[in-house]
Amino acid sequence: MKAAYIHEPGPPENIVVGDLPTPQPTGSEVLVKITAAAINPIDTYLRSGAIAMDLPFPYVPGSDLAGVVEEVGPTASRFHVGDRVWGSNQGFFGRQGTCAEYAAVDECWLYATPEDVTDEVAAAGALVGITAHIGLFRNASLQAGETLFVNGGTGGVGSTVLQMGKAIGAQVITTGSTAEKLKACKEIGADLAINYQTEEIASQVIEFVPAGVNVYWDVTRNPDFDLAVNCLSERGRMIVMAGRESRPEFPLGPFYVKELQLSGFVMFKATPDEQRVCAEDINRWLAEGKYKPRIDRVVPLDESAAAHRAQQESTVDNTRTLAGKIVVQP
Repeated sequence: MKAAYIHEPGPPENIVVGDLPTPQPTGSEVLVKITAAAINPIDTYLRSGAIAMDLPFPYVPGSDLAGVVEEVGPTASRFHVGDRVWGSNQGFFGRQGTCAEYAAVDECWLYATPEDVTDEVAAAGALVGITAHIGLFRNASLQAGETLFVNGGTGGVGSTVLQMGKAIGAQVITTGSTAEKLKACKEIGADLAINYQTEEIASQVIEFVPAGVNVYWDVTRNPDFDLAVNCLSERGRMIVMAGRESRPEFPLGPFYVKELQLSGFVMFKATPDEQRVCAEDINRWLAEGKYKPRIDRVVPLDESAAAHRAQQESTVDNTRTLAGKIVVQP
């Protein structure tokens, strides 16, 4: 099969595209013919070695996939040949990734693709969808009628958090850096979109919701905890999900006086059962049009190195040039 892979961790240019043996499904695995994969920040961390993890070399990066079941393992029972599926959580803990024509995937990490949803959309919404769902509902217990703030509403995770908040009936405030991005936030449901380049966020939030927001989701690598505490309501909840090396100042006094909660999580540590709960809602919202994953660009497998470079620059280097996911077509 054709695949994008590395022989050792390093820069995006370490990725080569060539032939590898097509994997064979064993146990409860199924062989998926991949029609779409997506690039995530975590993929660049593993490829670069920024996150130390034992990788099977040659290593195929990639967490997300969508495609068609081509073969089933001896104990697989949930899917059949010809079924359209999507999934995430590949490329971790010894599992090969998804930037290839095929992947052998344990059926516990796969979900049926809704009939009218394209594979590109399913792949683009996989990891970010599960991430947003875990943070909003398992960790923050967001409820209908509450107010959610997401810092950055046009990126892969931020736009997903925004849409899921609206899907359950929450009021959503978000931020963007340009008039174009603010318009995009409004189009996917934001009740208030603040230009963080020209407007003071905390005053805008408190003017809009004087009691403060119930849930504050920060997608940045260096959260501003003073800003978050100022924006949060009494007993509000804050979610952080980035910045492994970050050591920001923390306003402990104001935080505990308001009886706030702070929660961090790592998506790929969630159990198959926890992720399946997320997938059920994701599939329903995809089918209903309440969740529309943002796709910045679709590229062929041969451009995997360039895709990793663009993702790395946008997130690690903080250029924020991407407005959605990069989808790779093997």
